[in-house]
This record gives sequence, C-alpha cells and structure tokens, in this order.
Amino acid sequence: MLALPVKARLIALGIAAGTAALSSGVSAQNVNLRYLCYADANECDVARDLLDRFEKANPTIKVTVDKVGFAVIREQLETRLQGGEAPDMARVTNLGGLNKYYLDLRPHINAAYWEENFASTLPWMRVGKDDKGIYGFMTQLTVTGPFVNKTMFDQTGVKMPAAGATWDDWAKALAEVQKKGKIYSGMALDRTGHRFAGMSISYGAQYFDANGNPSAVVDAGFKAVAERLVQWHKDGLMPPDIWPGAAGAKWKNAGDMFINGDTAMHIAGSWMIQKFQSDIGDKFEWIVPPQPCGPAGCSAMPGGAAMVAFKSTKHPKEVAKVMEFMVSEPILKEYYERTVQIPAHKGLAAKGLTYGKEVGAQTQAALKQFTADFQKISPVAHALQGYQRNVAIYNATVNYIAQAITGPLTLQQAYVKIQEEIDNAVKK
Repeated sequence: MLALPVKARLIALGIAAGTAALSSGVSAQNVNLRYLCYADANECDVARDLLDRFEKANPTIKVTVDKVGFAVIREQLETRLQGGEAPDMARVTNLGGLNKYYLDLRPHINAAYWEENFASTLPWMRVGKDDKGIYGFMTQLTVTGPFVNKTMFDQTGVKMPAAGATWDDWAKALAEVQKKGKIYSGMALDRTGHRFAGMSISYGAQYFDANGNPSAVVDAGFKAVAERLVQWHKDGLMPPDIWPGAAGAKWKNAGDMFINGDTAMHIAGSWMIQKFQSDIGDKFEWIVPPQPCGPAGCSAMPGGAAMVAFKSTKHPKEVAKVMEFMVSEPILKEYYERTVQIPAHKGLAAKGLTYGKEVGAQTQAALKQFTADFQKISPVAHALQGYQRNVAIYNATVNYIAQAITGPLTLQQAYVKIQEEIDNAVKK
C-alpha cells in the first residue's frame, strides 16, 4: 500500500478526529431518560414544562414524560420492573413496597439538603431502621378526608355537622340530605383500603402489634368501620357503583359522582382539590369540613406520590441531576403552586406558597383545612403509610369487605380471609 502524502495524512487524521468528536457528541446527546407519570390533574403537564427548562440548561440529557393512568402505576409498574422494562423514573404511591427497585441517589446529590427538607417523608420510601437511602421526593403530600356538596345541604335545609362531629353524625345528616333532595347517593367512599384506614384508626384500629407486625389487623376499631360500611350500603346511603362495583382489590374513584351531583359527600383526599375546582366550576359550592371523628380521634391518612429513581437505569448520574433540578427550591415551589399541592418540603412549608389568582377562596379554604387535619393524624396512620407491605393490607381490606357488602361472604368470614391474606403477604 502506498503511503499517503503528509498533507493527505493530516487531512485524514483531522477528519477522523472530527468524526470521533462528532460521534462522542452524538453519544452524549443520546442520554434519553424516561419518566413514567400519572396525574390526578395537571401534575405531568407541569413536570413536562419544568423539564423543558432542565433540557435547555442540560442539552445532553433528554427526558421523555410517559403519561399514563393511575391503574398502570398501581397494577402494571411492578411487573415491568420485574421484567426488566423499567423506566428511569416514575411517579408512584406504593412508596415502601417498591423499595427493592429504587436507586439510592445519595452518592450523586446534596444529601444534606434532602435530609433537611424531606426528613419526615424520606422514611416512607425506606425499609427497616438501617435503610438510609434517598430514593426520591414527594411530588404530592396528601391528606384523606371528605368533600361535601354544601349547596345540597343549603337547598334541603339540613344542618351541616360542626367540627368534632362523628362519622355517625355525618351519616345521619347525609341520609337526610339524600332523602329530601332525592339524591342517588349520600356518601361515596373511594374503593381502597387506604381511605378505609383513616376512618378505622379514628375508631381505634391499631393495625400493628407491639412488635410492629400486622398480626392482628382486624381488631375492634377495624370491625367498627367494616360494620358501618356494610350497613350504609344496605341502607342505600352508599352507592352500589363503587365498593360493590368492582372485583378483587381493584381501585375505584368516586370523584365523577361528586362532580355530577350524584352524591352529597365524596371521601377522597386533598389530591382531588384541583380537579374539583376545574370540573365543578360554579355548578355548586363544595367545601372540605373538619375531619370527622371516632372514639379514638379524628385521624386522616397521610400519603401522596413520589418521584423515584430505579436502580436499573443506565444513567444514574443523569437521573440524579434531574432529581436535583426538580427539588431545587424555586422549581419545586413553582411545581407545588401550579399543581395546587400541600408542600412536602420543609423550607417551602415554612415560607408558605403563593397560589395563582385562578385558585379561588374555595380551594384556598380546602387546602387550609387539609393542612390543619394533617396535624391531627394518628401515629398509627403514619406507621401504616410507611409500612412496606401496606398495599397488601389495603388490598385485602377492599377485596373481602366488598364481598361482605355484596353477599358472598359474611363479615366474620371476611375478617378471617383479610388476616390470612395479610399474613401470607408478610411471609412472602
């Protein structure tokens, strides 16, 4: 082979170097991350807008937001994680239950900032006292509780129960509103053991034994609320569409019934505020009353959704960079304000948020009430929220109490099956 002239060799080397540099640049541009996101309202859209800014500041990293329904997160995500089809990040509610799949961000982030501002919720994503990992942050801090159609009370002339009223007081008043107003349903409870738990803890349910194990979930407090649910359905106070309206542990939301004026009360939580604000508009006036009580207190259930990272990602440093951007105070402040959330960031909670002009007095009052209710949450509820197998407890609750409502099981039979299913989940 003939040797190339010096000038030709230099040109060839220059082209090769340029090609290598271009190849390296293309490779860097191909760091594509995927964020699997569900939304109650506009959470994914706001995240997309903020991530556009991230991409502009970090042009070598692209983040695709895959917007899906909540059922995908609840019922399909873990299967994807087990099958090696995980996204890099996701918005999840089964916080401790997915722990084994999480990426510990601690080596790549300012851990002191995270520990300072998310100290109360980081443990919800951990398992065991020795777990110090940082896996994500709460995009949404939630409090369960009822929404009430105040217009229905006004039109029927029924007096609304005051602060400190029990669930029984509310059931009696709602039955009167339902009868006088000829309403389809008086009270609708989301089909989930999570909403049930807040009510049962108010009636004295403990969920855990002295060793922190769910070995006697079905206690007197749990039974008190289960008995009420069966009776309220039998009386027609609760609709057949929600708890009896699905099989197994399937989740079902009663929000549309409330929006359409088919029920006077929807027992859900703070995540529904924005949807009710936008979808109800001026059709009727709705409020969030103080949390109803039982003999053991007036406890809600805490909860929410977290943006977490998965250890199967091929780009842990880039994922951590996205997370650091999202939790930076100005970005997270805007996210919470635009999505109308209770802040889970200590610094922002202390300073307070400024919601937009479009957030009316009705919504401001609802946020204020849920924030006040958060202070009354029982330690049992916080422990249940942080328990890694809480989904097994919630699913067993729904599955078998629903069967007691519809008839295949008696309540006594349901109680046995609930505890059996929980015990089996713990063994596994």
